[in-house]
Amino acid sequence: MPSRGRPHLKVVYPEGVKELSEDLHKDELIRRLKVLAKTFADMDQDQEEEKQRYEPLALHLASEHFLHHESKDVKLIVGCCIADIFRIYAPEAPYKDPIQLKEIFLFLVKQLRGLEDINGALFKRYFYLLENLSWVKSFNICFELEDCGEIFNQLFETLFSIVHRGHSNKVRTFMLDMMSPIITEGDSVSQDLLDIILMRIIEPQKSKLPEAYELARDLIKRTSQAIEPYIQTFFNNVLVLGKTSESDASGRIYDLIYELNLIAPNVLLSVLPQLEFKLRSNDGDERLNVTRLLARMFSDKESQLSSQNKPLWNCYLGRFKDVNVAVRVECVKFANKLLINHQNMMEEVTEQLKARCHDPDESVRYEVVSSIIKAAKESLRNVSQELLSLVQDRMLDKKFKIRREANQGLALIYREHCTTPGQEDEMIRWIKNKLLHVYYQTSPEDRLLVEHAVTHCLVPYTMDTKERMRRLFRLYATLDDYAVKSLNEVFRSQHMLRNHMKQLLDLLEEDPEETEVEETKKMIASKTNLLARSLSEPSKAQEQVKKFVDILGKDERIHGFMQTLVDPKCTCEKAPETMREIQKKIGHFGQKGPASPFYDTVKNLLEKVSPLIIDPSAVDQLFKLLNDTMEGLGDEDLGDSGQERGLQLILMLSPIYPESFQSEDIFGQLLSYLKKENPIVVDTALQIFSNTGAVIEENFTMIKSALLPVLQAKAKSGTPRQAKHAIRCVNTIFPGVRDSIFNQIFEHLRKKLSFNSPNFLTALTSIGHLSLLAPALFSQQMKNFVAKFIVKDLLMQDRNEKKATTSSWCEDDQVSFETQAKIIALKLIVNWLLGMKNNDGNSCTSTFRLLHAMIKNKGDLMQKGKVSQPEQAHLRLAAGCAVLKLAQERVFAELLTLEQFQMVASLMNDKCLEVRQKFTNKLHKGLMRLRLPLEYLSIFSLAAREPHAGLRRQIKASTR
Repeated sequence: MPSRGRPHLKVVYPEGVKELSEDLHKDELIRRLKVLAKTFADMDQDQEEEKQRYEPLALHLASEHFLHHESKDVKLIVGCCIADIFRIYAPEAPYKDPIQLKEIFLFLVKQLRGLEDINGALFKRYFYLLENLSWVKSFNICFELEDCGEIFNQLFETLFSIVHRGHSNKVRTFMLDMMSPIITEGDSVSQDLLDIILMRIIEPQKSKLPEAYELARDLIKRTSQAIEPYIQTFFNNVLVLGKTSESDASGRIYDLIYELNLIAPNVLLSVLPQLEFKLRSNDGDERLNVTRLLARMFSDKESQLSSQNKPLWNCYLGRFKDVNVAVRVECVKFANKLLINHQNMMEEVTEQLKARCHDPDESVRYEVVSSIIKAAKESLRNVSQELLSLVQDRMLDKKFKIRREANQGLALIYREHCTTPGQEDEMIRWIKNKLLHVYYQTSPEDRLLVEHAVTHCLVPYTMDTKERMRRLFRLYATLDDYAVKSLNEVFRSQHMLRNHMKQLLDLLEEDPEETEVEETKKMIASKTNLLARSLSEPSKAQEQVKKFVDILGKDERIHGFMQTLVDPKCTCEKAPETMREIQKKIGHFGQKGPASPFYDTVKNLLEKVSPLIIDPSAVDQLFKLLNDTMEGLGDEDLGDSGQERGLQLILMLSPIYPESFQSEDIFGQLLSYLKKENPIVVDTALQIFSNTGAVIEENFTMIKSALLPVLQAKAKSGTPRQAKHAIRCVNTIFPGVRDSIFNQIFEHLRKKLSFNSPNFLTALTSIGHLSLLAPALFSQQMKNFVAKFIVKDLLMQDRNEKKATTSSWCEDDQVSFETQAKIIALKLIVNWLLGMKNNDGNSCTSTFRLLHAMIKNKGDLMQKGKVSQPEQAHLRLAAGCAVLKLAQERVFAELLTLEQFQMVASLMNDKCLEVRQKFTNKLHKGLMRLRLPLEYLSIFSLAAREPHAGLRRQIKASTR
């Protein structure tokens, strides 16, 4: 039908355009339409005569035949013609029938779908259609239609569904130009149209159609002032009136608020006060939803909401104390983003986290730790020292989950922000010490955390040898004393476990006789239990370790890998590769998702027994670092502690990795240390020789010939400590010539032994250790020597006059020569008795009486008052320690009388604090090593009224 609601008019065509009849073939129709489209495209709006002439043609093009033609090409060209007609006839369109207008605009919307195919042959014509409609604002005509909502809804749905990444900025701009006037110039925006826009800015549509999200975002920004009243009405209906059935978006109200706040915060000005009201709701779930929303809004990087709406911000901070655990968790969880994105809020956030750090609910405490760790890992500027201290407090939380998060988090922070040794930030310098202090906890889970932190964060095993050793050297030099002891224990514990694993593998390789099968099984079970006790949750780990041991017994390949790991020759480069091979064999290696308990147990066990940090090349590097430090070429900030701690580090490693020291080069460097003037360097070198030199006599002839004279010289004229270690070196390194060397040293010392000789203390020390290590060689000489010289001439005589002093204690270097000699003499007697422990009970009884008298008489055996109070204290302490050392041998412990035991115990209440402290340490050490009889534990009861608070705490901790 050519027209609706109008009389039939004659259709006039422009010059050159042929008639468009319904019976034309498609191809011919397309050719004629293209000519017409070209004519309309060139026509201006001010050609009034032509507008009147072609009005019937315009009505003819809008007939059902063209709008519903089977050819999309025909419909597209017709759409372009109609778009030009709207342009030419603007502002009054030739179409007056509302039904016809609606049909025309729905037809145009359908044509716009062709914009989706940017590579299609017709895309340019679709683009022309879009450009024309948007430029003329043709869809504004629909405002006059009663049911224009359907048209607008379909238009918006179409544009949101077809827009994609391939569209140019021009296409998107024209889309916005077409959509914006419908919102800004219309009388109202329907809820359905608002839903179409809003649903594009929230999930899942936001992620599925990101281009549609961008289009909706830009539309809201462009029309924010016009659309604001409708958005506010929508939120009022849902938040205040509870009308949730009138909109599809009402179920996503909080997601919408969040996205709108990012896009156009001004549209929410009247909505935010309603959120404050909701934040105080009695409904816990509602408070949780609003808290989650506000947490995201406040913490966004560009958010200014906290400064723009202080009442809402303060109300949100109040939710940190909410009675609902989930609400508190949500607040704390987003604290890290507040710290990262808004450092100006740090003080307020810190106050809230301080309160929640001690929250009764473990999930809240966990999130406090997690949030601070996340912020600090990104940058230390995001946190304060106070916040890191909160994490430090949780390192000893009663819940292991929280302790693990705190310890692992701090370790990762240290690794992330301490990339260069010597460049530690003041804020994190304490972390290494506190991490290692955790090793004092009795839980194997805590100890495992420390060991993991050492190998992965403090001294990352993935680094090359040079950098790894530089880290270890500096770490050891800058730790406090308690942390050093912990690190030493980490290495010793791993060494002990490695030995247990090696012994277990040897047992699995044995082919015992039938009579020994049960015994072998018991030994395997014992080693399995020992391995399990070093892992988390030992009772559960035991089953997993048993399973692994079964695999080791059956799978030769895995057994071989384990042999490689525990082999002393295994290098730090080889160990991780071997670990990976074992992990691949048992499954899950490299896979995503949680691992099985069996896999985790084996992984932890492998890390504990593998040499990940120290091997021969690492020891070489440590010696180079130590040499540089001795020559003043090391890190300047380490000072003298660098050399001292470096020596301690190498000494600590020597008995654990002796094979790594057994090379010509290392032994040569140790020999050069023996020529140093520094007594500490010489003493340490002697101890390292004692720990590692067992192979020198057979395999290092040149080292042997150079070392032996040096050891003899140190035993005769070195310091007492050097003499002690020199004697031990001869005993350990040169068993073949030991007796002859010992005889030479003993005869030399005995002939020149005199109280006034310059090496008197050294001689006493050497003789004491000779009698300990070779008692059969000197049994007769020593008995007379002790009775006549040591006891009568030395211990029972006071040669010097008493020094005037008011103090009760003095340092070791302030003790007089005579008192030092008496203390060494006591040690000599003890060593002699320990060497003769199975042969001479009478001498021990006499010694106990002597020690008893020394303690009873306050250290002054002759009671002539010639010994000053500080030196009396030293002598009492030496006598008490001597008893403790002898009591560690059962044969001597049985000879100690009750009165003598009580006298020794009285040192726990000695008037001198230093005596009480040092005696307590010796007693605790002997009991912890299970060397002293159990009744010695009762001595601690005398400390119930210890006046010194620090010592009282120490004793209380040691007896738990």
